Amino acid sequence: MRGIKGMQVSKKKVNLTLEKQVRKMWWQLVADIKNPEEAEKILGGLLSDTELAAISKRLAVGYWLTKNRSYENIKENLKVSSATIATVQQDLKKPGWKAAITKVEAEEWATKWEAKIKKLFDK
Repeated sequence: MRGIKGMQVSKKKVNLTLEKQVRKMWWQLVADIKNPEEAEKILGGLLSDTELAAISKRLAVGYWLTKNRSYENIKENLKVSSATIATVQQDLKKPGWKAAITKVEAEEWATKWEAKIKKLFDK
């Protein structure tokens, strides 16, 4: 299995304590990212193009499923399999997915209203 920037990921299990420390380091890094530009710089540097595409597509699949897009539409536009869509659809019930979709929708709402407010003042 390929991991970060082509790095081979071992199937051997890491010591559980060490694994928890490494994951905690990852979660802390993600939590400390302050804005989209910093996220792009850090995560774009750490993740391979394939990993970034996979994560981005999964998020888009989840978002489009909440907007009631059909499997066929999602498959065609995002170039993902029905299996991926089905997995994401199941995962949408998990708290992490619900929180992610809520954040995406809140950002979408804020961007839409920001544009409307700017139009009012640009007149």
